[in-house]
Amino acid sequence: MNYLYSGKRTSGQKAKGKIVADSKKDALLWLEKDGFIVIEIAETKSWNKDLFINKRVKNKDFVIFLRQYATLIHAGISISEATKTMSRQTDNYALRQALTAIDKHLDQGQALSKAVERHPKVFPSLLVNMIRAGEASGKLDDILNQMADYYEKEYRNKQKVVSALLYPSVVGVITLLLSMFLLVFIVPQFVGMFNSFGEEIPAYTQFILNLSDKVVAFWWVLIALAVLGIAIYKYLLKNDAFVYRVDKIKMKFPFLGVLAHKGVLVRMTQTLSTLVNSSVPILQSVEITEKVVGNRVIQDVLKQSRKSMEVGESITIPMKGHWAFPVLVVQMIQIGEQTGTLDNMLSKAAAFYEEEVEQLSNRIKTLIEPLMIIVLTVIVGSIITAVIIPMFSLFENI
Repeated sequence: MNYLYSGKRTSGQKAKGKIVADSKKDALLWLEKDGFIVIEIAETKSWNKDLFINKRVKNKDFVIFLRQYATLIHAGISISEATKTMSRQTDNYALRQALTAIDKHLDQGQALSKAVERHPKVFPSLLVNMIRAGEASGKLDDILNQMADYYEKEYRNKQKVVSALLYPSVVGVITLLLSMFLLVFIVPQFVGMFNSFGEEIPAYTQFILNLSDKVVAFWWVLIALAVLGIAIYKYLLKNDAFVYRVDKIKMKFPFLGVLAHKGVLVRMTQTLSTLVNSSVPILQSVEITEKVVGNRVIQDVLKQSRKSMEVGESITIPMKGHWAFPVLVVQMIQIGEQTGTLDNMLSKAAAFYEEEVEQLSNRIKTLIEPLMIIVLTVIVGSIITAVIIPMFSLFENI
């Protein structure tokens, strides 16, 4: 949201401007951190492009930005000038707006990590912490290139899982829509004809006719139930226990659950490896990984691992024996911890499971395509057959 503010700086100079923040409280917090005494602040109600453009930046645009930004900084161009250049070059509106705001904060002497942190919808917390590590080590360009590699791999792994699930989802929706079309528009056309001949209708055909009557009469109830179900599901997602159960079901779901499980392991090991390799403290690395791993089951175990390390114990203690952590992952982390090569061992584990995800997604696509075609044929064919069978009997009596 955009907020217009006015007030004065600690020097006494009056000033006003515009700030982008998630809430009024956040806007006030950022202004106070900048040493600004706010007299008046209000959300802007103007209709602008922000209202129509998704704040999230596409992965492709994000990777290109990181690569180009790293190249400019590596070439010796100042961070402020590099930010100005990227704000003019990027075609993504949300990213351009964020970079323009960041440039203003840089001109005020603020660190890049602090300026980027103001835009959580554009720049993930993982990237913010990596930029902070790059600033501390003086290797910001290397960190940005490393993050570009990370987001490219993340995008590829996500696409593998999505592509494996896309076909059954599309065929499932087509099957549902086609079945509804037949029940609502086609089957009722034959009811009058069957009644006019006075012949006994087979039980299966009568069942389909009754089902068609119910769908035609109560279609609005089905839609209302679907909308209500979605609303209830979204509401329940605010409950931690419900989210935990959903994430657990996702990983234990027959067949497809294995793919989801391995995908989460890739994300966890890849993220943790990237952070540790960039000299981010291990406790902070685990905490950041908790927030971005995207699965409550894994997140809870990582939280326990962090507590284990805080009392001087191994990171692997909560992982041992837990169904979500394969022995391979636990052993590799344990070896990396003992030999001081944790980032390398995590990277190898990520590469192993990345290959597993690719092979598994290919197998799923190969097996599930004919299976879904059979499902579509059986469901739609059953409805059509229910109408055709009594017609043969009627034609014989004509």
